[in-house]
Amino acid sequence: MRHLKEGRKLSRTTSHRKAVLRNLATALFEHERIETTVAKAKETRRVAERLITQARRGDIHSRRLVARTVQKPAVLAKLFDTIAPWYATRPGGYTRILRTRSRLGDGGEMAVLELVKSAEQKASERKTREDAEKAAEKERKKK
Repeated sequence: MRHLKEGRKLSRTTSHRKAVLRNLATALFEHERIETTVAKAKETRRVAERLITQARRGDIHSRRLVARTVQKPAVLAKLFDTIAPWYATRPGGYTRILRTRSRLGDGGEMAVLELVKSAEQKASERKTREDAEKAAEKERKKK
């Protein structure tokens, strides 16, 4: 019986499972949206939410604890400088899982795991994107 045993084994050894979840969490913070299986998305959500909560503290000890999992320095900096401030007042629920399709090869249930963003964040991203498009258009007109 598996009473009080948390987490999914994902048909992997312990070290492989930890590596997979570490890589998926890093990819989530890097791209802000990833597609994976539903089971991996649910396990990655557990890891990612704990990392964001730790990053919200912002001190050096938190940075070192999170650096155990997020091993890319650029992604670690993005997590502490950009992502953690988004959720400064939010008491959890930083990610969303959207079921998408069945995988063609083996019929595995696929899902998109993404970071939840507020309306202000979406508006500022849209404005930044529009400004970049306008600048690119001006450059094309100059040529």
